[in-house]
Amino acid sequence: QVQLVESGGGLVQPGGSLRLSCDASGRTFRNYVMGWFRQALGKEREFVAAVRWSSGNTYYADFVEDRFTISRDNAKNTVFLQMNSLKPEDTAVYYCAARSNILVSRVPQGYDYWGQGTQVTVSS
Repeated sequence: QVQLVESGGGLVQPGGSLRLSCDASGRTFRNYVMGWFRQALGKEREFVAAVRWSSGNTYYADFVEDRFTISRDNAKNTVFLQMNSLKPEDTAVYYCAARSNILVSRVPQGYDYWGQGTQVTVSS
């Protein structure tokens, strides 16, 4: 059974940085796409970034504006989201997701497995 466990969220001041981690287990993810989504209070869940596990190719939402970097560690089965220059509007619960398909999807319905989420709050 696939399990995704996020960590690394917290409270940070505007302009600060956080690194989120997603520990994945339960199967080999070589033919998967791993994604990060976020959901702010009262808003729909939205795509942040994705990485194709086999190739390492990365994809980002426009609002990321080169502030975030998604990566994966094959040996540890972990996906990271490095977030720099954080803004108050980045405040949300961030979710890790896994898609059992090598084609990238930017919608939540395209993903098969989800973590429990980790809260990121950007505030002074």
